[in-house]
Amino acid sequence: MTETILSDITLKIDKSILERYSKNAKEAVETISKRAGKPGQFLNWINFLPENQLKTIDNLFDMAEKAKDNKYTDLAILGIGGSRHTTESLIRMIGKEANIHFYSSVDSESFRRFINSLDLSKTQFLVVSKSGGTIETTVAYENAKKVMQEFLEKDDVSDRFIAMTDVSGEKSNLRKLVNIGDIKLAGCVHDDVGGRFSIFDDATIFTLAYAGVSKEDVIAMLNASLSAQKEYLNDNINENIALQQAIFNTDCRLNGKQKHFIEYFGDAFQGTTLWEKQLKNESLKARISTDTNVGPGYLHYNAEADLDSANKDSFFTFVYVTPQEKVTKAVLTGVISAYSNMHPVSVVELKDLSLTTLAKFIEFKHFETLYTGNILRQIDGDITPEDTALPEVLQPNVEIYKKEVRKAMAE
Repeated sequence: MTETILSDITLKIDKSILERYSKNAKEAVETISKRAGKPGQFLNWINFLPENQLKTIDNLFDMAEKAKDNKYTDLAILGIGGSRHTTESLIRMIGKEANIHFYSSVDSESFRRFINSLDLSKTQFLVVSKSGGTIETTVAYENAKKVMQEFLEKDDVSDRFIAMTDVSGEKSNLRKLVNIGDIKLAGCVHDDVGGRFSIFDDATIFTLAYAGVSKEDVIAMLNASLSAQKEYLNDNINENIALQQAIFNTDCRLNGKQKHFIEYFGDAFQGTTLWEKQLKNESLKARISTDTNVGPGYLHYNAEADLDSANKDSFFTFVYVTPQEKVTKAVLTGVISAYSNMHPVSVVELKDLSLTTLAKFIEFKHFETLYTGNILRQIDGDITPEDTALPEVLQPNVEIYKKEVRKAMAE
């Protein structure tokens, strides 16, 4: 493996495979570049979102201060999928999860345990849903509202909830509640930003502010995001690590490796594993099956199968922060060596877990995902018309189970 260092991220892969995909790589970059910023392409997380957040950051920090009101310390986030995993990933990576709680379930026992874990006298609720009609989030909000009404012994608990949803009351039931005063504070979920790509949307920025992250650090994060996006829209495969990782993924898939395991090392990545699984599996569909783990614990339940000589369909990416301790270095070196002897392996090494490094890493993952799907489809001759959103940003199959749930609810 050879290294490519881009800003605060080092990628290690077999670079001998790059040149054979150079034409595909250029086409993938061109495809994304010319679609970014156009309505209906669901690519507004490129340029528009971080630029918009820089302009409106004062409002989001003011909203967080109003919500905290000098007496609330905890935030309970009600949301599912991208409405949860994006924020949770970043909050956990920077170590601010102690007072931030996440809930996505629908059963009564899970809700009971969640509520019992909270100090309701110090907790505000953040409800996140673009449509405002997501069944899991709707049920969670209704149940939380009842709990707060009983706890406070009053009907009006609008000051204990914050909403992040579509700006239009015609599109969002949650916005309707804001408009009639049932929820006092609200931000928005921006248009043409798919949930799994929305990590810098209002919900996360608000949560960072609520958790005590400084405005200066968030501004630096957003600027780092914009800078990284420019680097990842560079069609030079020798410089663009997102393209390089996408080519690695593609080459593995074309050589019969369909299962991609992303092996994170460090408990800071517990939330990131959920976000990446959603990002990859919703975007790449069945072309590549992605699973994620947190090491070193996973080695004691996966390594036996991973390193079995009969395992012929897997490839691996190891992600970690530059190790400082001898034991950490030894474990990483030994594990990566053992896996590299049997499987295709790439390595992503982060300089640190600062917000600026993480912003670059998040954009790396965004663009890696888009480029992987695009290059694979190019090779298959599956070209998307320019006026149609790319399959990598859509998730039509998710609607299949939702339709069946709605049918069951109506019975």
